[in-house]
Amino acid sequence: MMLEVDGLEALYGESQALYGVGFAIDEGHIRTLLGANGAGKTTILRALCGMVRVRGDIRFDGKPIAGRATEDIVRLGVAHVPEGRGTFVRMTVEENLQLGAMTRRDRAGIADDIKAVYRQFPRLEERRAQQAGTLSGGEQQMLAVGRALMLRPRLLLLDEPSFGLAPLIVEELFAILRRVNEEMGMAMLIVEQNAALALDLAEHAYLLETGRIVMDAPAAVIGADEAVRRSYLGY
Repeated sequence: MMLEVDGLEALYGESQALYGVGFAIDEGHIRTLLGANGAGKTTILRALCGMVRVRGDIRFDGKPIAGRATEDIVRLGVAHVPEGRGTFVRMTVEENLQLGAMTRRDRAGIADDIKAVYRQFPRLEERRAQQAGTLSGGEQQMLAVGRALMLRPRLLLLDEPSFGLAPLIVEELFAILRRVNEEMGMAMLIVEQNAALALDLAEHAYLLETGRIVMDAPAAVIGADEAVRRSYLGY
């Protein structure tokens, strides 16, 4: 198993946000975290990246990573696309992509990977010399994903990738994520308010309520449960 999480607790100062969370992700799989705002979904992604104080066990390739520095976790092959996209607005599209590869030394590989990102996101290639701040919301989200791909990660963490985007752009973005998973065998853990979309993309889902996993099942099972859909997922 590539990522194993067991008994995970997360703390913001004195306030506890996660209680005994446990799950696992294998190479190449897509899983989704669902639940209401404030349930702890984003905190799980932050905990995996070393961005919040934690107790419990997080293992990547069998090695403990809880409490390690964020940059060390990135070097292991974990990339995080935060909510709000986090692009460098005064830099061009291409400079943003190059920045995504800053932990790498293989110049030829970096150039090849920029071309690969442009193949996945042709619109970014059209705007390669444009400042990121002048892009539309959808293009900025694509750039944020493209920049994360420049790390050649084995696990991609996505926080609300559809937030604030038009339905057609969301459809396009999720089709690209599916293709990236199939072509590159990249595992993904997705936090997403659009539960129907997330359940369609993921094989497995975890339902969170006030910092605890209350349901852990194949995505098709959760999506087919009408009571769960009404109570937790709003559709």
